[in-house]
Amino acid sequence: MMEQKHGPWTIQETSHKYDNQYIYVREDQVVQPDGQSGMYATVEMKPGVAILPLDNNGIVYLIQQFRYALGKESIEVVCGAIDEDESPVEAALRELLEEQGIQAEEWIELGVVDVDTSIIRCPTHLFLAKQLTFTKTKREGTETIKPVKVPLNVAGQMVMDSSITHSISCVLILKAINALQKKHESND
Repeated sequence: MMEQKHGPWTIQETSHKYDNQYIYVREDQVVQPDGQSGMYATVEMKPGVAILPLDNNGIVYLIQQFRYALGKESIEVVCGAIDEDESPVEAALRELLEEQGIQAEEWIELGVVDVDTSIIRCPTHLFLAKQLTFTKTKREGTETIKPVKVPLNVAGQMVMDSSITHSISCVLILKAINALQKKHESND
């Protein structure tokens, strides 16, 4: 590999450390912005989606499940990876149906969030889903999901008191609250 500029860094050599269908880990030998030699490791994950379903009564549908890396239960919005042949909204439709058995007529895009910009590359598209209908879930064998139904303002408080710590969920819940407040204010 020829040296390659990467912002103020120069990548001299790249070695692949690990990969599977979801993640790819590489280590770069670099020249740092200060001119010193160094090493930088990054993890690339499949881009993802996160969905917050909101019914007509202001109730949001979250999930609670054991997270292996944390070693404990976590309350989160519905999240998942975007498959190669899918758009973000198609992945969101699929994930919401699989994990919660929910279909939505209205999809509001609330932007993209990066999980950890120093080490991980995994852009996640955020959606607020409305006009809900309920059906059977299609969960994967690894998913032991318990549904959690709370008013949106309670979910916001759960973020603020650290009952919800999953970063993508925190961002999506707060963005949804903000977007709905702005819409309400513009209708006044």
